Formats: sequence, structure tokens, C-alpha cells
Amino acid sequence: MENFSIYRYMKLGIVHFKAFPQVSEGEGPVVETLRKIVEDDFWTAVEVGWIKDVKVRNEARKLLETSHMEVCYANQPRMFSNKLDLNALDPKERRRAINAMKNGTNEAFDLGASCIRVFSGKHPGEEKKEEAKKILIDSLKEVCQYTKEQGPMEIYLKVFDYDIDKCFLIGHFKDAAEVAAEVRKEFKNFGVLADLSHFPLLRETPDQALPLVKQFPLHFHIGNCSFRNRRDPTYGDLQPRFGMPGGEIDTAQVRDFFKLLLDMKLLNPQKRSVLSAEVRPLLAEETSEVIIANTKRVIKEAWAML
Repeated sequence: MENFSIYRYMKLGIVHFKAFPQVSEGEGPVVETLRKIVEDDFWTAVEVGWIKDVKVRNEARKLLETSHMEVCYANQPRMFSNKLDLNALDPKERRRAINAMKNGTNEAFDLGASCIRVFSGKHPGEEKKEEAKKILIDSLKEVCQYTKEQGPMEIYLKVFDYDIDKCFLIGHFKDAAEVAAEVRKEFKNFGVLADLSHFPLLRETPDQALPLVKQFPLHFHIGNCSFRNRRDPTYGDLQPRFGMPGGEIDTAQVRDFFKLLLDMKLLNPQKRSVLSAEVRPLLAEETSEVIIANTKRVIKEAWAML
């Protein structure tokens, strides 16, 4: 195939605060670690999170401005660290979550991001699931309206597991599709983020799940997970390195994911979606630099095998 470069089909990114977990709560060597990603021309996109200090955030913004990279803003660090829930049944808890997400929107604009990541809160149990979905839709619409008032920004709903680690409402891709369809009735910039590392946790396969959401704008994550042994230190949604013993995702699974996305025309030169690696050092002997190198090798080999 002519011009089968991976960069023709996607904007290839990495999640900054996962690759360098010392900055995951908005503090630490944010700019120093971000610069390592920006200086590596393998990556053409980067996903950043909460940066508490305004001066540090301004420095990061200037660095990103010079990088020629697509910038995505992820709300996970802000929301997870404060245990905030957009579908909380308690109105006060829900309001705290919505306000925090709006602050994330402000920060995304400050950093020059083109899109933000949003997600549901905890699964309340089957008896309250439908009520929680309605609350979530209302919350997301309020966040979307606030974002629209600030300027153009794409918004992607990330799908997590519902009963293993995060235990979030969204959840199955069927539920993600229902929520996205409701929000998109008013906000056409709303889409879905599908994460390869979450399919095993959801006990769904990409070829089962992606057709349910293919009508929406899509971004993607790749990563690994472990869920078969509760005593494993990487158990759950912890984004271990590719090829970790006991893990679910390695080069072959990334290759198959790439092939599926190409076959479904979800990766195409006309609109290159962001596809980001979400990996982090978890074990004592692992460093960020080695995990990033591992990830780059897996991506290169997986694409070469197509």
C-alpha cells in the first residue's frame, strides 16, 4: 500500500501524566517531563491533565505552542483525586463535579487543547442505573454548553469498566452509545473515546463494541491491563507496560486493533483521529523512559505487521 505511514492515519499521542505519574496530581516536574515528550518527534499528540500552579501552566502552554502537537486535555487527574462524580444522586456532590469539570474546561483552553476527555461517575447499582444515566446526560449537557460558550472544543466520553476497578456507570459500550446519542442531539462536537485496555475489563471485544459507537466522532487509547489474578500488583485498570506477564495486551492485540480500525475506516487520512498510548511504570525496576521506549517498539512493530 502506498504511503502507509502510521502518521497518515492518526495523530499518535501519549498520556503525559501516566507516562510520568509523579505529575498525576497536578504538581511536580510538569514542564520538565512534558518537555521530554515534546522533544520526541515520534509523538504528534499529547494528553495533558491538571496543572495546579498558574505559572507552571503558562510555561507548559508556551512549550506546547512551539511543539506542533495536537493537545488533548484529560479531566481524570482532577476528578479522580477528588472522587468527583457527574452522575451522583446527591445534587450537591453532582454540582461539585460539574464545577470541577468546568474548571477543567477552562484549563484546557489555557493550554491550547483541541479536545477534552469526560466520563461518568460510579455505577450506583442496576436498580438506579437508568436514573444515573439521565443525571449523567444532564451533567454532560451542562458541561458541553459551558464549553461551547468558551469557544470551539471537541468533547469525548471515555468508557471505563463497570465492575472490576473503576466500577463506573459507563460502562458498557451500549450505554456509552445511548448517552452519546442523547448529548449529540444538542452538541455535535461530542464523541466517544475507546480504550483498548478496557475491553478485557468490560468482557467485550473491539469488534463487538466499536460498531455500537462508530457513528460518533471517535478517539482511541491503547494500553494494557491485568484482571485474572487479584494478587497481581498490576491488577485492574493500572495501565501496565505492554507484554507484562499476566497482562492482556501486547503487540499482537495492538496489531489487531489497528487492523480493525482501518477495516472499519475509523482511521483514515481525511480525519486523523488521536490515538494515544496510556502506559506507566508500575514496578520498582521500571522507569518512565523504558516504558515509553517499550510502547514505541510495540506501536512500530504492530503497524509493520499489517
